[in-house]
Amino acid sequence: MKSFYRRLRYLVYFLFGLLLIGACGLYGAYLYLEPKLPSIETLKDVRLQVPLRIFSNDHLLIAEFGEKRREPLDYDEIPPVMIQAILAAEDDRFFQHPGVDYQGIIRAALQLLLTGERRQGGSTITMQVARNFFLSRKKTYTRKLNEILLALKIERMLSKEEILELYLNKIYLGHRAYGVGAAALVYYGRPVEKLELAEIAMIAGLPKAPSRHNPISDPARALIRRNYVLGRMHDLNYISQLEYDTAKAARITARLHTTPSEVEAPYVAEMARAEAVARFGQDAYTGGYAITTSVESHLQTEANRALRRAIQAYDKRHGYRGTAGHHDIGEITDQSTLIALLAEQPDVAAMKKAIVTAIGEQDAEVLTAQGESMTLDWPALSWASAYINHDLKQAEPKQTSEILAVGDLIYLYQETPEEGEPLWRLAQAPEVSGALLSLSPWNGAIKALVGGYDFYLSKFNRVTQAKRQPGSGFKAFIYSAALEAGFTPASLINDAPVVFDDDALEAVWRPENYSGRFFGPTRLRYALTHSRNLVSIRLLRKMGINHAVNYASRFGFDKHELPRDLSLALGSGAVTPLAMGGGYSVLANGGYYVSPHIITAIRDGQGKVLYEANPIQVCDDSMELQAKQAIDQADNDSSAQRENAGEGDAPPPPRCAKRAITEQNHYLMHSMLRDVIQHGTARKARSLGRLDIAGKTGTTNDQRDAWFNGFNHHLVTTTWIGFDDFKPLGRGEVGGRAALPAWIDYMRVALNGIEEVLPEMPPGMVTMRIDVDSGEPVGVGSPNAIFEIFEVINAPKLSNDRDSDDAQENAATTNTNPIEDPF
Repeated sequence: MKSFYRRLRYLVYFLFGLLLIGACGLYGAYLYLEPKLPSIETLKDVRLQVPLRIFSNDHLLIAEFGEKRREPLDYDEIPPVMIQAILAAEDDRFFQHPGVDYQGIIRAALQLLLTGERRQGGSTITMQVARNFFLSRKKTYTRKLNEILLALKIERMLSKEEILELYLNKIYLGHRAYGVGAAALVYYGRPVEKLELAEIAMIAGLPKAPSRHNPISDPARALIRRNYVLGRMHDLNYISQLEYDTAKAARITARLHTTPSEVEAPYVAEMARAEAVARFGQDAYTGGYAITTSVESHLQTEANRALRRAIQAYDKRHGYRGTAGHHDIGEITDQSTLIALLAEQPDVAAMKKAIVTAIGEQDAEVLTAQGESMTLDWPALSWASAYINHDLKQAEPKQTSEILAVGDLIYLYQETPEEGEPLWRLAQAPEVSGALLSLSPWNGAIKALVGGYDFYLSKFNRVTQAKRQPGSGFKAFIYSAALEAGFTPASLINDAPVVFDDDALEAVWRPENYSGRFFGPTRLRYALTHSRNLVSIRLLRKMGINHAVNYASRFGFDKHELPRDLSLALGSGAVTPLAMGGGYSVLANGGYYVSPHIITAIRDGQGKVLYEANPIQVCDDSMELQAKQAIDQADNDSSAQRENAGEGDAPPPPRCAKRAITEQNHYLMHSMLRDVIQHGTARKARSLGRLDIAGKTGTTNDQRDAWFNGFNHHLVTTTWIGFDDFKPLGRGEVGGRAALPAWIDYMRVALNGIEEVLPEMPPGMVTMRIDVDSGEPVGVGSPNAIFEIFEVINAPKLSNDRDSDDAQENAATTNTNPIEDPF
């Protein structure tokens, strides 16, 4: 017996020694590893990788950029049932253990002894936080020990709720979704608080193996995992038997949901993204930055529609270039098989893809990619005369077989005739492109921007990147320069043939009017109204090219990029639609140049404002006074005070625009450009029923560019239509036909409810009766008289005094000049 007790005592001593050695080893490991552990303080100020988001001015989402989708949530924003589901699946003793679940570690140790395999086991949520934020996923003893030590350290520094919040926002849940907030949007398209119990259990089952248990990648395995989570929740009394049975019977409803863009403005999004990368580098995609733009969602939506309608109308006028492809479908009638044939056909904005399943004499049966069966009647097909070139197309077809065959892959576009209901018609992916820019003339804020028909077919932004000749649209600046040089709206310039042997031009130049006709001496107002080329050229020669070029710089144009020859009068200098919009803002706002801008604010992931636009703007008297006081105060401040200026909550003082042209010049130009719409090349715009709109058409040689630049006091809008490779648009495709309809459609919506405001006549102006042909002042009773407006210093002299009131009562306003109007 003594021998037995002796052996037992030795065994106890041995085990105690082993325990002591183990404890000393662990303590030594702790002393060795602890100094190398990362600081937990970083978790208190953790910055999750949140994508860059772009918003409209009314805070609707335009786009999101970033590898990871994440929707950070505060602990209080996470539904309790989601927390219960995660605990049931991952760590049901989370609120009891100190960060390390010793029962789980013992289980893992037994597994190692029994199998000899090193497997992950016993990991608590806190340990997963330690691993996800600080460690690699490589399975080693050292990493596991570091994980345990970090978990204990985290539990001392953070509350359980803070740890759970970090975990639920950090964990990867498949398909680029990080955190339960993002997973809810990715798999179900709804915020987490609106998910059903079965959907919550599905997400809670993902952390263990987000690819293997994924409802998109492997629905069968995901269903098993979901039901396991539901069973654990039931065992832990988190849900009732009825809730368990109902959720377990629910079918899988998960599908991939892309980020729901609320405003279609991809060209705007790209501009904002580029600015973010320029400021923050690659951190732009992970720093949670939010960029607010000046774009108004309802205006952007209408801008998209208006430009696409104009491009589709142009495309329709020039004939059908053929189908997008063809498949021999034989006797195939299965819809899913037919729809699969459309997969390789490119998507095109505002159009549906379809395959022809049957044709009649003057109709066709088609199946769309959305599974809709449609009948295209003859009105939807009859326009499709075969395209020959930009000037020619074949005769109108008589029957469907001349246009389509069974198995053809086609596009459909919905249009609304002037009379009748909307209909889907045969269409084609446009080759021609276009641009639309709309901005506030008072501060340059861009309200809508469309850089092309479809961003995903061409990312080239024609508003900001396409330098094109503006054609007659540039005449507005030439005529303003002429008024500055002393000419008047009544000045006569001869509209007659001319040949120029200009050293600045490569050859002898014989410019013509669009019609090829000549009209003799013509008043400037009338010449601008009807876009007389020869008058503009002679006018430029008389005032001097240097004067015109220097004066144009007042409208924001780079004078070094403008041609210094007489072709400038016809808009030969290449400029962007953005530059034209900025230039016309001067004519809309009373004579001040404001620079177009699109970003109004940038915030970081915590909502802190990093940048807030304070653009140069047209100021009223009170704003002018505020700006002056700020300048005076700055002059009186010390240099140290200047460095700290703007750090308070007070907004910065306004930055007031400087006058670019005189108010008298502006008033005359506004009046003359209103005549372009009321009597000239843009008469179609009278359909808007407004008297306060003004603008100028523009067309370049061979109709390679078609423009309309128009405005009222509220908005400036520029539209452009053309080919990227500078091909001619075709005979008759001038600004008033190709570009003006987009402007009209857009402004009809944009100006709805906006009060008509005409500029007030400034001091130093006089209205006089003149002869319509000679432009000379005439007396009361002249049969060929109209009223014209002059600056007093440039007004023609009357031969004798007349009573002006009597003259106005008896004024003759008939315009007897012939009208040249091919537009």
